[in-house]
Amino acid sequence: MMQDAMNTLMLVCASVASLALGVLAAYGICRLAFTVFRAHAQSVAASRVASVKQEPVQQVS
Repeated sequence: MMQDAMNTLMLVCASVASLALGVLAAYGICRLAFTVFRAHAQSVAASRVASVKQEPVQQVS
């Protein structure tokens, strides 16, 4: 009986640890993806600002 309880406890602990590891891995992947997206957005914004500064201003009459 005691062995069954220990086996159940070990199974529960292993399941919780596996779930926690999966959540942490997903969190890390999301953080990495958002960092990449932020860097890409900043480079696109910088190139758009540079292209707007290079275009001549058109007079509207």
